Amino acid sequence: MFDIKLLSATHAAEISGVDLSQPIDDALAAAIRQAWLNNLVLLFRDQTLTDAQLVAVAKVFGEPAQSPPNASGSNWLGDFPELTCISNIKADGKPIGSLGNGEAIWHTDMSYIEEPPTASLLYALEVPPTGGGTHIMNMYTAYDTLPDTLKEQLEGKIALHDATYTSSGDVRKIYTEFDGNTDPEVAPGARHPLVVRHPETGRKALFLGRRSGASGILGEPDSRLYDALWAHCEQGGFSWRQEWRVGDLLIWDNRCCMHYRESFDDSARRLMHRAQIKGVRPVAA
Repeated sequence: MFDIKLLSATHAAEISGVDLSQPIDDALAAAIRQAWLNNLVLLFRDQTLTDAQLVAVAKVFGEPAQSPPNASGSNWLGDFPELTCISNIKADGKPIGSLGNGEAIWHTDMSYIEEPPTASLLYALEVPPTGGGTHIMNMYTAYDTLPDTLKEQLEGKIALHDATYTSSGDVRKIYTEFDGNTDPEVAPGARHPLVVRHPETGRKALFLGRRSGASGILGEPDSRLYDALWAHCEQGGFSWRQEWRVGDLLIWDNRCCMHYRESFDDSARRLMHRAQIKGVRPVAA
């Protein structure tokens, strides 16, 4: 039905032999979904997709969610409320998309809401000659490789996922800015278990979300445990890097992955269209 090439030892696979601009029947959709569950991240190269076709592909993974609004309160892509424009390009002095060209921090998409997205899809229309790569971390492996002493400390622990900041460090307009010393008990954002069980695979994953603002572990007198978890994740070995080409479609499981984007020269153009799939509340493992 299609070919699969593994891209790393722990996760990510390239799927070839599929033209996603064509209708996707039930058998192909089921095979793609299973490959996604097995590999966490799927890469489809050399695709030519309209916005309507990108929405159709997103429906393979569930019900597309409406994209977050732009600064004016409207959709980035008016005819397709399911899609977001990710770009540093400006037209008449105004940005046509979000996130600009700065480096994003490690994060799980929208972990600050009660029901974070199940999947994220990112389709490349224009890419800079250098920089702008996307790194994706396997949070199954991050959990599995924790020392037993740390695993024991995580049982029953809940973390605040601060909603104040975006992944690029900007303050969301609907929140008052909190600094890093703000009490997590009163900061805005969802509270999720630190260790979650994937609803489809049944595997345990570390669920850190993002480290910004007042994010932290509820009931912990200091940040030592939280610091240890981030140090474990950032030591390397759990992530894979996507080098973008025009026509790439990248799909990752937001329930068991974190990701970040590298910065790039703002004089270069980067244009992506993004979809996300409605999720459910994370459940403790």
